[in-house]
Amino acid sequence: MARRFRFGVNLLTPSPTAEWRARCRRAEELGYDVILVPDHLGMVAPFPALVAAAGATERPRLGTFVLNAGFWNPTLLAREVATTHALTGGRLELGLGTGYVRSEHEAAGLPYGSPRERVDHLRRTVEELERLLGADEHRPRTAARSRVPLLLGGSGDRMLRLTAEHADIVGFTGTRLVPGSTTGKLEPVGADAVDERVARYRELAAGRAEPAELNLLIQLVAVTDDPEPALEPLLERQPGLTLDQALALPIVLAGPLEDVVRRVRAQRERFGFSYLTVLEPYMEAFAPVMARLREESA
Repeated sequence: MARRFRFGVNLLTPSPTAEWRARCRRAEELGYDVILVPDHLGMVAPFPALVAAAGATERPRLGTFVLNAGFWNPTLLAREVATTHALTGGRLELGLGTGYVRSEHEAAGLPYGSPRERVDHLRRTVEELERLLGADEHRPRTAARSRVPLLLGGSGDRMLRLTAEHADIVGFTGTRLVPGSTTGKLEPVGADAVDERVARYRELAAGRAEPAELNLLIQLVAVTDDPEPALEPLLERQPGLTLDQALALPIVLAGPLEDVVRRVRAQRERFGFSYLTVLEPYMEAFAPVMARLREESA
């Protein structure tokens, strides 16, 4: 049986208190299951933003999408996680990744490291968090001393192995880092490449007692009878893509409402993506898709 859909929105823009609270309330009104925040310089500071979101909302879960492990000391991070989990009434979901923007590490005066070193640090962080947050003597405690759900994002074999061992939620991006980029420039990958990575994850996770939830970050949403204008910026950034190829990308949801709804259902069937995250600029555009999918499953 297919896992029920969940939908998250990643809020990116720093703003004054009233504006931030209003945006979080709007996400709740639209029906989002999870309000998420990133971990990039120039964007919101994750944990205070989530505590403020909790004060403005009642229902949505609240998550980091995703913390850059290279910014965090595991012991100090455990304090932040436990405090935020308690202050949000147990609604926190913790997303972690290796980090992929070299220039941000340089700006912060932090080592970037090789891919292997970044995965090694993430593994140490995950294992130390589990040890600390699971210890009876750890202070502060999480809400009701419950476990904080863990999302891990990444697509390399070592990342997928770590994810298979520890994550409740697996985050796929449908993109890859442009070779040599220090600013985190990403390029999309096609459905076959996503298929291969999901299949590799399933192979590594074959021995799990409980299957993980699979998440995909959607980069563009356009509910319209004429999607070409909405795709023009993507096609300019990716001149090797045709319009049809862009429309077929897993990270793009563009077209008439019924077509987009069918595509979301087809991606759950093909890849197993039952948890979709959209970026803040598409929060309103994606709302009718959520509503229609919930009507179908009611």
